[in-house]
Amino acid sequence: MKSLRIIALASTLFGLLSISCSQAQKQKTQEKETVRQVQKTKEEWKNQLSAQSYYVLREKGTERAFTSPLNANKQKGVYKCAGCGTELFSSQHKFESGTGWPSFYKPLVAKNVDEKADHDAGMVRTEVLCNVCGGHLGHVFEDGPAPTGLRYCLNGAALTFEKKD
Repeated sequence: MKSLRIIALASTLFGLLSISCSQAQKQKTQEKETVRQVQKTKEEWKNQLSAQSYYVLREKGTERAFTSPLNANKQKGVYKCAGCGTELFSSQHKFESGTGWPSFYKPLVAKNVDEKADHDAGMVRTEVLCNVCGGHLGHVFEDGPAPTGLRYCLNGAALTFEKKD
């Protein structure tokens, strides 16, 4: 009889822990859901952006390698989202990856960049998005230089550059 009470008590405690854990997981998931600060209609984006920038930012396209002038840019400054102007990356963190796209080893402001699993193109990659407008910027890979070992491989059409001294 005593062992039945212990089993019943253990089952009750296990059930309560399971409910508590699932509620905590649900809360974490809700916290991760991003409410974009800049939201526009498809037509508004099309009117604001060039055809190439729209294709990259809003349709998750990729520009051809070595076509963006920002790839070879060596000036000091800040790279911003071409959709909303949010500061994303610094020239201090830019490096020559040889891939044909502007590459950085870390964001300027981490909270301005969002990362999501991307299962398109028959592989699993990590997509990089502007956390303010949701624009597709490119992908991040784990083959970059120290100190992070990351390579944020971005489309120049998704960025603008502001020179700073």
